[in-house]
Amino acid sequence: MRATDTVRSCAALAPGTRDELEQTAELPCARALPEAGLPPAEKVRTVDVYGRQARVVTDRDTLFLSAFPGGWKITAAGCTARPEKPYQCLIKGG
Repeated sequence: MRATDTVRSCAALAPGTRDELEQTAELPCARALPEAGLPPAEKVRTVDVYGRQARVVTDRDTLFLSAFPGGWKITAAGCTARPEKPYQCLIKGG
């Protein structure tokens, strides 16, 4: 991941998600995010919006977003569906 991509990706995270990532990794977001193991996505397959919450399914990942005063932010990423259980996510807010 290029440095400019990392900075933009960190800016797209919800504040609580970014804080959780940094605390768990004990690194600033720009260093922790590339090490998180998120799968690279190329195509968006589905977007479901439920009020101020959204789910985005890509060809390799599922992300969850929430609407904030400044726009939509990622609250969870690297999520995998599990039958009859909540998604398992590599990055999520606390």
